[in-house]
Amino acid sequence: MKLFQTLAIATALLQAPTVFAQQTLINADAYLDVKKEKIINNISVLIDGNTIVKVAKQGTITPSKNTKVVNLTGKTLVPGLMDMHVHLTSDAEDNFLAAKGNSVPRQTVKAVKNANKTLMAGFTTVRNLGATGYAVIGVRDGINAGEIPGPRIWAAGHSISITGGHCDDNFSPPRAKSISGGVADGPWAVRAKVRENIKYGANTIKVCATGGVFSKGTKVGIQQLTEEEIKAAVDEAHLRGLIAAAHAHGTNGIKAAIRAGIDSIEHCSFLDDEAIELALKHGTYMSCDIYNTEYTLAFGEANGVPEENINKEKMVSKAQRESFRKATKAGVNMVFGSDAAIYPHGDNGKQFSRMVQFGMSPMQAIQASTLHSAALLQQDNLGQIATGFLADIIAVDGDPIDNISLLESVSFVMKDGQIYKQ
Repeated sequence: MKLFQTLAIATALLQAPTVFAQQTLINADAYLDVKKEKIINNISVLIDGNTIVKVAKQGTITPSKNTKVVNLTGKTLVPGLMDMHVHLTSDAEDNFLAAKGNSVPRQTVKAVKNANKTLMAGFTTVRNLGATGYAVIGVRDGINAGEIPGPRIWAAGHSISITGGHCDDNFSPPRAKSISGGVADGPWAVRAKVRENIKYGANTIKVCATGGVFSKGTKVGIQQLTEEEIKAAVDEAHLRGLIAAAHAHGTNGIKAAIRAGIDSIEHCSFLDDEAIELALKHGTYMSCDIYNTEYTLAFGEANGVPEENINKEKMVSKAQRESFRKATKAGVNMVFGSDAAIYPHGDNGKQFSRMVQFGMSPMQAIQASTLHSAALLQQDNLGQIATGFLADIIAVDGDPIDNISLLESVSFVMKDGQIYKQ
């Protein structure tokens, strides 16, 4: 019997198709070297499987007969973009209050759709900072398994909040006794919630350190989690090798989160000089969503956003943009974070022009979405078109340094060596 089994296995192996790593050669007019901060003309990029193996002048790489050649005449190659703050399970266009009744399966379907829209917009990596029922973790795993298209995802699971805080469910009536999955009060409860998120697949952690714009009954600038509670979350995340983000609009909450060792501050609306100095001292990253205010103020009322939330957006918008300007000028580590879901997914690239308008050079804005986002995620193989890096490459028509708005319309998308849009 053992002889027949051995022969059967050997026959199956002989009949199985031989799988070779697919080589792809991309020829383009230019590429953006985000590390050297310059455009390099007449470029070829050779990709083996999912990895860039050579970047050189056109004509210096001789492809084999099995190499797929992609000619992108008139295009500039840019590293795949990264958005460090999205919510794939929600759509800005939906009625604000009605959407809060969406089931986890319904949210998961939206996440599948929005993951694809995000990838087609040229964002090959995102951080999803909060979703109900681990929906995005399931979508992430489906993307990784090759079952659905989408960006590379760092997913937080449930956002951690105090009872009645920004990330709790304050819209349901008391009789419903509705409590969001991330609610925790006290340092050990916070640690337990971090552990629970990790148990179910979270590969990043988010805490809600202050009130927020789109919650009910919270004041944007007021601290919620104590510094001790934030530190408990950060310590637990770091112990498990994960980075942690803090939703923090208000000054005191921002400072508490930085002192607690948080890796990134989200929104960062009310910065004072001390907060900026702390961020510089600790190397903290800031992710400021300075585009979406325009969508909220233009369409929020029509989408059913309550007056309380629109008024809070009006209070935050100007201050947040000024904080962004101050932090950029001071040299704080800045990453690209859009809070997609507050405006339509797929429009992520529209934030680049606002980043330039409010203090960044075009190169700085692109670096925020490539080099600096990769550094925040602690990934040394993302964010550049260079030998040894993963083949996440997009293309635009022209020079994005000369015209940053070109990043709003991406014509070619490759992630992990696979072409998704051409």
